[in-house]
Parts: sequence; structure tokens; C-alpha cells
Amino acid sequence: MYKIFHGFHLVEAYQDLKKAKRLAKNRTVTRCIKLTVAITLSLILWFLPIDTFGIEGLTVIEQRLISIFIFATLMWVFEAIPAWTTSVLIVVLLLLTVSDSSLWFLTQNISADELGQTVKYKSIMHCFADPIIMLFIGGFILAIAATKSGLDVLLARVMLRPFGTQSRYVLLGFILVTAAFSMFLSNTATAAMMLTFLTPVLKVLPADGKGKIGLAMAIPVAANVGGMGTPIGTPPNAIALKYLNDPEGLNLNIGFGEWMSFMLPYTVIVLFIAWFILLRLFPFKQKNIELQIEGEAKKDWRSIVVYITFAITVVLWMFDKVTGVNSNVVAMIPVAVFCITGVITKRDLEEISWSVLWMVAGGFALGVALQETGLAKHMIEAIPFNTWPPVLMIVGSGLICYAMANFISHTATAALLVPILAIAGSSMRENLFSLGGVETLLIGVAIGASLAMILPISTPPNALAHATGMIQQKDMEKVGIIMGIIGLILGYTMLIILGSNKLL
Repeated sequence: MYKIFHGFHLVEAYQDLKKAKRLAKNRTVTRCIKLTVAITLSLILWFLPIDTFGIEGLTVIEQRLISIFIFATLMWVFEAIPAWTTSVLIVVLLLLTVSDSSLWFLTQNISADELGQTVKYKSIMHCFADPIIMLFIGGFILAIAATKSGLDVLLARVMLRPFGTQSRYVLLGFILVTAAFSMFLSNTATAAMMLTFLTPVLKVLPADGKGKIGLAMAIPVAANVGGMGTPIGTPPNAIALKYLNDPEGLNLNIGFGEWMSFMLPYTVIVLFIAWFILLRLFPFKQKNIELQIEGEAKKDWRSIVVYITFAITVVLWMFDKVTGVNSNVVAMIPVAVFCITGVITKRDLEEISWSVLWMVAGGFALGVALQETGLAKHMIEAIPFNTWPPVLMIVGSGLICYAMANFISHTATAALLVPILAIAGSSMRENLFSLGGVETLLIGVAIGASLAMILPISTPPNALAHATGMIQQKDMEKVGIIMGIIGLILGYTMLIILGSNKLL
């Protein structure tokens, strides 16, 4: 996480609290039990007779992959260790047990037919340098440069000014500005920054008023919803986009600007709905609020370079289909410019959120293994997806994702579900056609993940806002459930209409 970012102390306090909870003596036994359950179940699946699974054509490699997949699922659900650590562990397990560079004793005395198709070790390791990973790195670099130059403070001050001093419009301003930042910056960093700007406002509001609850809730809601607007706004978006654009898979060639063309209007509508809900649930007693955002934008030549490069990058992203320059390639422009000009230094590179990148890469590695070993194909053949009602397939997957993402990492949830659903969707394209196709299926999962914000543990922005002491868990649950229901209904309606009319 960015130590130079406004509000980093909030993120640091949150991370310290999570670490303290993991290391607490009274949780040691619980962690050991969770680890034991995950490892034991995985080993049972590893050593079961192959015919026990009831999947025709299942090989030894595929059985091992099932074991690893279940291990990953349990570890991400239990969170006995950090989620990104699980991802790295998964990659190593895949390399050592199911790749063409596996440990020698795992391939000896097993016939080629019985062993099955291994995964190219290069394919697994390429996941760490996937174009989507480069897209995220470009986004992180932009965020760091914006903070160093003071561009984030300047934008926040300029963007909030038009909303005046009336309480209801100040609330709307914080919602829209937070959402705008979260489209290009980390949701966590955005929430931390905006909560810092909000702190002096909360202090001057009446202690017995509900308005301060609405303002504090506005930050995580806007950060989670706003992230849906761009492919780099949140990892589930990028994961869905990878499989939608995979040249060897769906190959739909959805660009950065194209994603924004249908997700940005949806995001704006949901944000205005959130504004209305927060005003109704938490009305203000004080009708006017004076905003004071401290900090100045720098005016040296390096800062000018940041402003110009930031604008050019965003424009190129939005019009990638017009320019012909892929959004993943565009992401490398700010990296090159800022490194050459000295805007980004070696120290700054250390501030990139590598844990997020490793988390995403681990999910990609699982997807690669599912495809290359043939396990995905065998699973699709064993499960009669083609006989399922399209509505059940699409809406059911979104609801499952929403339910899971409230309790485990949004990224982990998408990493588990999207690879399987991408292959399942491909096998029943004709059935899904009337409801918008595979695009509705996968983008719906990304929406379901981002809307999961019922609990303080559902997402870091929730936890940061809850830590202010302004929000009770019951308030967060109420807002989260309402936003989840409305967001999913509106999201699937939009996707089905656009998809069925070939506008997606």
C-alpha cells in the first residue's frame, strides 16, 4: 500500500489490526483447525481412487488439480493466512505437481495416458506478467505519481467545490468524487484518502445527528461501486475482462473505453440511488457544511509531466478502440515516462501493492491449469450445464458470487468462479444468447463481487469506514443489503438489454 498516500495511517492501522487478530493467542487454535481442515480435505481428494469422482476420462494430473482447487477455496474462505499468500502458495503447488516441471517422483511409474496432460510451467509463470497485471501496474504508478504531485488533492478540491455547502449536496459530492477516484486508484487507498478529507467535517456535525453516519457510509459505498466503472477499478473487473478477451477462449475484444461505455452509466445511476438511500436512512440535522481540504498541488516541471501524462493516459484508455493501441499497452506509457523523468523512483516502486498483483496472478494460474490439463472440459462434460435454464445459470452465479464476496476477498471470489464460468458459458453460448450471452454471465459476476459490502470484513473500504466509530454494523448491513439487491437487479437488467440487442 502507498505510504505516501493521504490517509495511509488509516490503512496501516487497519492492517495492524488484522495482523494482531491473526496472531492473537485465542485465535491460534482456530487457525490451526482451519489449516488442518483445508489440508486434510485436500489430501483426501489427492489420494482418493480416481473412479470415486465419477468424471469420465479424469487423469492423475486433473485429480491433483481438483485437490489444489479445493485447497485454494478453503484457504481463501478460512483466511487462516493472508489471501495473497495463498495465491503464491497455489502457484508453487501447481508448478511442482501438475506442470511439465513437476517433482520427479510425482511422474515416475505412471503411464502417459494415466498421468494426463501437464501444464506448461511457462504458462503458469507467465501469469505474473499477464497483460492485465501490466494494466494494474500502470494504474498503481499513476496513483503514486498523482499523490506525489498533489494532483489528487487538487482534483478533490476542484471536484467537490461545485457541490456547495448544503449538507445533502456535500454528501453527493463525496459519493461522486470518491467513485471517480476509485475508477483509477485502489479502492482502499481512495477510501483512506477521502476519509482523511472527511474527518474535519465529521467533527463539526452534531453528535446526535445521523448525517455523519451517512457521510461515513458514503465513502465505502462509493469506493466499491465506483470501482466497477473501469477495468482497473477493481480486480474482479480485470479478471472478467481477461477471460472475455482471451484470444484462445471467448476473444470478444472488449476495450477499456468500451467497458466504460456501458459500466459508467450503470455506476452513475447506482451512485445516485445510493445518495437517495443514505439521505433517507441518515438525514442531516445541520443543513450546511464547510469543507476544508488541506494540501496544495505542486507546480514544478515533474508535476507538470504528471498532469499531462495522467490526462493523455486516461484519454488513450477511453479511446483505445479508436487509436488501435491496446489498453494494456497504454498502461506502460506512464510507467516509462515517470521512470525516465524521475517522477517515480526505486523507492516508489516498493509502494506498489504487490499483494494485489500476486492475488490476481494466483487466480489466473488456477484458470490456466484448469484449461491446459483438460479438467475444465471434463467438468463441463460431467455437469450438464446445457440443460440448465439460462436464468439460473446467469442470476445464480451472480448471487453465489455476491454471497461469497461478503465473507472472503472480492478478488478471490472472482478468481474461483470466473475461470469455470467462462468455460461453462462457452459450452452453452446458444442457451445464453437470449439473455446477453457469456458477457452477461462474467460481467455479472464482477458486479456481484463489487456490490458485496454488507459487513466490515467484506472489503477494506468498509473496514476503514467502520473504524471511524461513526458506523454501527447494523447500519452497514442495512445499506449493504439494499445496495446489493438494487445493484444486482439493475446490473442484470442492463446487461441483458444491452447483450440481447448486440450493444455489449
